[in-house]
Amino acid sequence: MNPCVVYEKHTETLFLFFIYVNETEPWQLQHHENKARLCYITKKKNSNKWSEFTEVTELQPVFKNWSTFAIGPGHGIQTKSGRMIIPAYAYSKDKQPIPHSFCFYSDDYGSTWKCEEMLSEISTECEMTEIFDSSNRESLIYCNARSLGSHRVQAKIDESGVHTFTTATPLGELRKGCQGSVISFPAQTGDAKPSEEKWLLFSHPTNQKSDWERLDLGVYVSTSPVRSISAFNLVWSQPWVINQGPSGYSDLTYIEDGWFACLMECGEKSAIDQIACQVFTYEEVLKGIPNFRT
Repeated sequence: MNPCVVYEKHTETLFLFFIYVNETEPWQLQHHENKARLCYITKKKNSNKWSEFTEVTELQPVFKNWSTFAIGPGHGIQTKSGRMIIPAYAYSKDKQPIPHSFCFYSDDYGSTWKCEEMLSEISTECEMTEIFDSSNRESLIYCNARSLGSHRVQAKIDESGVHTFTTATPLGELRKGCQGSVISFPAQTGDAKPSEEKWLLFSHPTNQKSDWERLDLGVYVSTSPVRSISAFNLVWSQPWVINQGPSGYSDLTYIEDGWFACLMECGEKSAIDQIACQVFTYEEVLKGIPNFRT
């Protein structure tokens, strides 16, 4: 369960991570006994055959410190430096287990894996993306996580550690929460030469009528994330609703030339009736967001 895919470009290998669990999450939280195991299968670029599954065993001593954990669901990333990142979250072994987001990472093309520092705020399902600061030639990781409160948890990860922050335009969280997806994409400046600057796109249900209802999947844009994150003042647009009605989990990807795709849970009566994919352009996003300016 909890599929999370990442492509390793140097070996041209697609990794599909998932967790194997032989107990329910409530049972694990009640007994403070982690039964989750981190596994993956792989497939080479020009092959139609998936490998047998591999269990990540080097992290088992760490797993014993948690009541349970999960990854994604959604996608991981590989940074410009080659680091592979799989978003995750884990519950503490406190009497009342507390969840915190973090990531697994690999600096050797997926051969071995380590754990990054956890976010300080209570947070669960998350996604991460790399953004580039052209002013100092450095990159950092932006994390957007599901929360138990009224707003999403946002954080930056750089050489100095993991830092959560609030924003000038907070991203709302549904009652009971919901997974969301975030990606970075080349700044759409209109210049002939592609920009090194990255903008952000985030998808999440925008409405609900009852605690567990999820409606109207929308996408939000931030056009100056690096400069804003440096000042802890990230600015998000209003959403453009790309699916009216029941909408649940989603996963974004940037294709190229200003095109995006969004895989989503949706339906006429329930958000889990089907899985659909919608393709759209940045120009459509611009037209769909009220009073949006880059």
